[in-house]
Amino acid sequence: MKELELKYGCNPNQKPSRIFVEDGDLPIEVLNGKPGYINFMDAFNGWQLVKELKEATGLPAATSFKHVSPAGAAVGLPLSEVERKIYWVDDLGDLSPLASAYARARGADRMSSFGDFISLSDVCDVDTARIIKREVSDGVIAPGYEPEALEILKTKKKGNYNIIKIDPSFKPDPVEHKQVFGITFEQGRNEMPINDEFLGDIVTKTKDISEEAKRDLIIALITLKYTQSNSVCYVKGGQAIGIGAGQQSRIHCTRLAGQKADNWLLRQCPKVLNLPFREDVGRPNRDNAIDVYMSEDYMDVLADGQWEQFFTEKPEPLTREEKREWLDQMDGVALGSDAFFPFSDNVQRAYRSGVKYIAQPGGSIRDDLVIEACDQYGIAMYFSGMRLFHH
Repeated sequence: MKELELKYGCNPNQKPSRIFVEDGDLPIEVLNGKPGYINFMDAFNGWQLVKELKEATGLPAATSFKHVSPAGAAVGLPLSEVERKIYWVDDLGDLSPLASAYARARGADRMSSFGDFISLSDVCDVDTARIIKREVSDGVIAPGYEPEALEILKTKKKGNYNIIKIDPSFKPDPVEHKQVFGITFEQGRNEMPINDEFLGDIVTKTKDISEEAKRDLIIALITLKYTQSNSVCYVKGGQAIGIGAGQQSRIHCTRLAGQKADNWLLRQCPKVLNLPFREDVGRPNRDNAIDVYMSEDYMDVLADGQWEQFFTEKPEPLTREEKREWLDQMDGVALGSDAFFPFSDNVQRAYRSGVKYIAQPGGSIRDDLVIEACDQYGIAMYFSGMRLFHH
């Protein structure tokens, strides 16, 4: 099959719409549903991301995409008991590495992952399908599906869940094209492998970095390679815990991603873990309630009596002092940036969220000030010399 007609493009008024290849056949097979234009944009970007994560780490990988940027990405490392609880999988027993990867990718920023498109590096197994089955999601792409897993997924969305199988051996043309305003743009694909060598040189006084931290920096950079720029990614323990995408200012990327990383850690705070939810409140509404509870607006919600929608009793507020005390224990976070830091304020903000390792291209006229800030906070920083813009 050389082409696939779609219902419409980004919006219902954008017709006709299709995906096609000039030579050969499309490397995908739609096993269920009718994926749309944005679904395929998410699917193909996400597939590239997880394929590279698997190649770089040797571990199964998953990503949760929304509007052509990842909300989360992770490799298949075991989950702690606390992680199992905050990702809502503590009732599922032992999970396969691929299922653990998706639980992490989905769970780091559950607000943004709502209605995601999923990409999996490996054949979708039953454990992974069971997690996907219970989440609000638009579709999944993977190199294959176990028979039972496929049947589980086919029951989603009244039988209309989008399931795509991709040929893992497919190699795209090394030159890619896109049209904007009727004008064709051409460029070589970004085929630069991201590995230990890509990280470049450590330019700070602190040079001590573990293999786990190197892995996390590589995960951050591969994630950024498929994130709308400007972008910054915080990673800890094999998973992205905060992604700031599509911001015009570098510091806004760092703040946005840092706030998401902070929320990820705050979800592990005992006060949040033990919120007295009503039994009839589902996971999406629990996620919304947790987000409000951790926000500065919670006192207004308490005053309005809205807590009764979610909780059996009025929860004690999480004070600003309690938040700061809990967040101050964060350490060992890796941060990647798709372009150089123009000011040291990015380092200062990153440090507040436990960043200990940074990888960025370097090349700013203020590199010396950024390095000085890292030295002040004991942060090890690589200069890769390679930008990772994605548009």
